[in-house]
Amino acid sequence: MFGRKSTPDQKVTETEAHEAAREAHSAVPREVPRLAEVPAVAKAEKADQYFSFKKEIFSALIATIDVAALSSMDGDQAREEIGAIVNDIVAAKKAGISMAEQNELLRDICNDILGYGPLEPLLARDDIADIMVNGAEQVFIEVGGRVQQTGIRFRDNEQLLNICQRIVSQVGRRVDEASPICDARLADGSRVNVIAPPLAIDGPSLTIRKFKKEKLNLDQLVRFGSISSEGAEILKIIGRVRCNVLISGGTGSGKTTLLNCLTGYIDDGERIITCEDAAELQLQQPHVVRLETRPPNIEGLGEITMRNLVKNCLRMRPERIIVGEVRGPEAFDLLQAMNTGHDGSMGTLHANSPREAISRVEAMITMGGHSLPGKAIREMLVSSVDVIVQAARLRDGSRRITHITEVLGMEGDVVTTQDLFVYDILGEDAKGNIIGRHRSTGIGRPAFWDRARYYGEEARLAAALDAAEIKAAA
Repeated sequence: MFGRKSTPDQKVTETEAHEAAREAHSAVPREVPRLAEVPAVAKAEKADQYFSFKKEIFSALIATIDVAALSSMDGDQAREEIGAIVNDIVAAKKAGISMAEQNELLRDICNDILGYGPLEPLLARDDIADIMVNGAEQVFIEVGGRVQQTGIRFRDNEQLLNICQRIVSQVGRRVDEASPICDARLADGSRVNVIAPPLAIDGPSLTIRKFKKEKLNLDQLVRFGSISSEGAEILKIIGRVRCNVLISGGTGSGKTTLLNCLTGYIDDGERIITCEDAAELQLQQPHVVRLETRPPNIEGLGEITMRNLVKNCLRMRPERIIVGEVRGPEAFDLLQAMNTGHDGSMGTLHANSPREAISRVEAMITMGGHSLPGKAIREMLVSSVDVIVQAARLRDGSRRITHITEVLGMEGDVVTTQDLFVYDILGEDAKGNIIGRHRSTGIGRPAFWDRARYYGEEARLAAALDAAEIKAAA
């Protein structure tokens, strides 16, 4: 057959087979498995005998397959060819397994060679927010804000590390003993973090923050209860009128999702430059330049930091600068950019309240080695940042936008702010779900009123504020 080796003495390693199949893998839609139904996540743990038999079949397949022929096929052809060879091997061994078990075996082997092995069924599901692999034996997922353990496992830690290596190599990175920590991304933009032994004691740890196939917008966040319709309208206006925005929140609070939503209201004619550690933003505008940091090579050279990117993008004639996550001295450069004609720039950072976000920015700039007085840093922040949007993941797993806060000015050494919208927690129901409401604070004329008038959004802003006050009074 086309995919079989022409000479029995030819040696093919598992790694070579994976490399040869990479192009075929990219052509296969992960969400449409061809050979069997995607199994339920909660299925029982496979028996050790199954893994032993699968390893035997896999070794025979690697010894039989023609790498050169496999690499010339598209994804569907590669799966069909692998399936034919596996069926022949199973028949020759007279294993006596059922057709359902043979289909499952075939699907798993195709996933191992062409995809990401046991992770494929999880990556195919759009309701999963996070995949957390703690060594070969434990795989957890987050669904609907709740973390649960699955019945999925890897053959051993070696298989898990091989899959981690395959993921990070897609973006030109590596993970091994010399470089055991790596950030990467999948083709759909999902964020990946790998930490390998010897730092991870019980085997490689793999964390994937999945992106939904459907791109969310603020109207959908309203339906989910993350923000009120009036608050969403205010955020749309903030995006349109080029306010400088910081999105603050804890881990898993939805900062990147919210940033994606806000960028959806940027005019198509604007030139946008994004700077990220792992490119995951999904901007829909036609004029977008995406930049990504680079770790040092094996000699410790060639690192490109977030600060390098932010400083360089100032020379690229940006109209808006979007920083995926501000976590270090690049905060200084972003504030400078916001304050020197790049209105409408945005970024995210980790903080638990708008007030704490201000302190975090000051701390990041100070730790970056800038010998500026604290008051000077705060004055620069006040002149740069217009709005802080706070996102939170509540104890029931739900995500809410808890504050839309304006940065007003200084009173002495203190930065003054005012909340436009807040989220009040009122209690919880019998199932432990948080009950709360978004409400307007009654600010009739926000500080960006004149900016809204300049961009022709004054009437819409007034209508949104009026509607919010009426709802609050009711």
